[in-house]
Amino acid sequence: MDDVSRDGEAPEPDGEDDESSEPQVRNEMSGGTVHGAMLQVDRIDRLIINNPAAEPSGAEQAPPGGQDDIAEAAEKLADEVHKRWEREETRRRLKDPKLLPVRWTTADRIPEDHRDKIPMDHWELIHGRPLERTAPLDLDGELAQIARVYRAIPTRRLVVAGEAGSGKTSLGLRLVLDLLDTRTPGEPVPEIFSLGSWDPEADTLEAWLSNRLSRDTSGMDAVTADGRTIAAALVDRKLILPVLDGFDEIAEGLQAKALEQLSETTMPLVLTSRTATYASVARGTRALKRAAAIVLTALDPDESKEYLVLGSATAARPEWEHVMAELYDQPHVPANENLREVLGTPLMVSLVRDVYGERASTADGSGRGGPRRPLDLLDTDRFGTRTDIEEHLLSSFVPSAYRRDPRAADTAPPRNWTPQRAQRWLGYLADHLDRSGGPDLEWWKLGMSMSLRARTAVVSFLAGLSFGLTTAIGNIPVNLIATSHGLGFAIRRGVVVGLLHGLVFGLALGYIYRRADGTEILKPRPVQVRPFGGEKEPGEGVYHKAALGTLLGLGIALAILLIDRLLLPPLGLDDGLGGGLVAAAQFPLTVGLSTGIALALVAWAETSIDVKESVSCVDLLRQNRANVVSQILIWALVFGLVAGLGATFTETPLRSLQLGLAFGIEAAFGAGFGYGFCLTAWGQWVALARIWLPLTGRLPWRLVAFLDDACKRDVLRQAGAVYQFRHARLQKHLAGVYGAGRTGAASRAAPRR
Repeated sequence: MDDVSRDGEAPEPDGEDDESSEPQVRNEMSGGTVHGAMLQVDRIDRLIINNPAAEPSGAEQAPPGGQDDIAEAAEKLADEVHKRWEREETRRRLKDPKLLPVRWTTADRIPEDHRDKIPMDHWELIHGRPLERTAPLDLDGELAQIARVYRAIPTRRLVVAGEAGSGKTSLGLRLVLDLLDTRTPGEPVPEIFSLGSWDPEADTLEAWLSNRLSRDTSGMDAVTADGRTIAAALVDRKLILPVLDGFDEIAEGLQAKALEQLSETTMPLVLTSRTATYASVARGTRALKRAAAIVLTALDPDESKEYLVLGSATAARPEWEHVMAELYDQPHVPANENLREVLGTPLMVSLVRDVYGERASTADGSGRGGPRRPLDLLDTDRFGTRTDIEEHLLSSFVPSAYRRDPRAADTAPPRNWTPQRAQRWLGYLADHLDRSGGPDLEWWKLGMSMSLRARTAVVSFLAGLSFGLTTAIGNIPVNLIATSHGLGFAIRRGVVVGLLHGLVFGLALGYIYRRADGTEILKPRPVQVRPFGGEKEPGEGVYHKAALGTLLGLGIALAILLIDRLLLPPLGLDDGLGGGLVAAAQFPLTVGLSTGIALALVAWAETSIDVKESVSCVDLLRQNRANVVSQILIWALVFGLVAGLGATFTETPLRSLQLGLAFGIEAAFGAGFGYGFCLTAWGQWVALARIWLPLTGRLPWRLVAFLDDACKRDVLRQAGAVYQFRHARLQKHLAGVYGAGRTGAASRAAPRR
């Protein structure tokens, strides 16, 4: 029998190499045997290609030329992935010596009629020896052995199945860290990817992995000599080992397509899924081809007992002893059976400790109402089913996490972060994820649950406001100094001009925002504005933006010119400073040329950040904010220079300098901010998540602080550049509560007939 060896390495093939196998393949096919028919249908699923024993390493496969940079990027990525997940392991308290055990059994050892039975491919194909009989591998184990078990699988393809909250994500994180601890240069870099955001009909697995890498690690979107990004090159060379977490979180109608694509790929990988989902999708197939499978087993009450007792006050110990004795002495009593099933998964056990732990209370988090009693969990009047207990724990978790504790002032919430407010804000975030169909809480998409019309209205208003205020304020001193109309005229003209110019600018940028919605323009990239050095955007991209910007600037300038020449005189607001035909031609040309140069210069100055660090949500947010500030300065510089130089043909040097300064300042605060609000990820974040949603009570004003605090309370967790809920089950529960509250409020507000 081929078992996992003591040193964790896979058993060696029985003397057959690739050179001897090809003739045998041809003989089997010509002989018309059963093996031959199988090979003729699948062409042995490219097993000779996929077999690690026959396949050269990523470094050996790589063609010469520029590969040292890719190999170096892989080594830097390995270091940063290790640092990132070590921090997250500490944050999630996965190093706790009292950690609940995670164990599993090999999938083919589970009886056919058992609820945890899942299909698995043939052992002959997993071994990479389809022409001979091979014995199953013994993959049973526990968390500390996961890397050794994984290395024992010849194809390095593994499915991890288990119930919700059984520890699949923790197992994936432990696998990544253990593989990195023993990794040698040239080996693939393991990384965790949340599958819920993958649409297999829109993206290939390889393209999606590349995009995730570019999002979460700086420098990954730098372009190599062959035109690919570093992320794409790493994926193509099989220098990334994807740990694909949450197959069950893929949209239900896309799961079969996803499994098909995963089976077609040749790369080693790890796939986690809820047992029932995977079994349903894979029923009647070979499941994930060439992959072994393990199923996480339920916890025993003894394994939960110490964890719960030590996490509670000493006075609660006798009651916990009584509860556990009930589970053992009368396992078939409905109440005991329900609680026993609940305590079978690490997620629910940890929720029990959080809700019934040392400083838990029956109140809403204020600390009033007395301690919760473990015996309440056996009350069948309150909890008639297992689901009732689980929903009770999920409902009580957020109030428990946000309860006030004077003995832990450093973790006490700010004054307005009451459990009720936190519940509402977290509910909105969960509902947003439920609508978007993914587990990743991306800061630049927080307003996407609003309709496009509503988002366009908010963004247009803010863009028009910034431009209108700048124009109004700028017109007042000009009219005071250059005309004799007085202060009242200057203020009236400034207000009217600001309103009209702001309206034109807001409508124009609102239209552009609608066209840009859903494109790469509104997605953040880990880049910085650096005029000198670094990889620049290809020339055609710069030229395209220059042409687009020139046309945009010309259009807006012509509209403003028509307003000033046709609408202001009948209102008695003509200040006589508009000039003749020369000025009428010069203004739109100046604005159009300046806009084109500014956009082109912004595109040219953006460079990818070196592969040196993982990108957190805050890191990416700060970098995008710094980029917007740099872009505003570019707008000021370009508009000031172009306007000043253009004015030298008709004005004195002093007048040209004054016009250049005026244009530069108005461009920075008017057009620059408007551009930032409409056409950058940071601007969309400010407009929607930092202004509109807090203004309407759906999110807090100090949003980043709230998200980081939720991570400390173990409600959220960080995964690269995004946040995620602690568990999909908690996300679904909070979304359901928020949706029910919104529906209830709508029905109460509806008029009675």
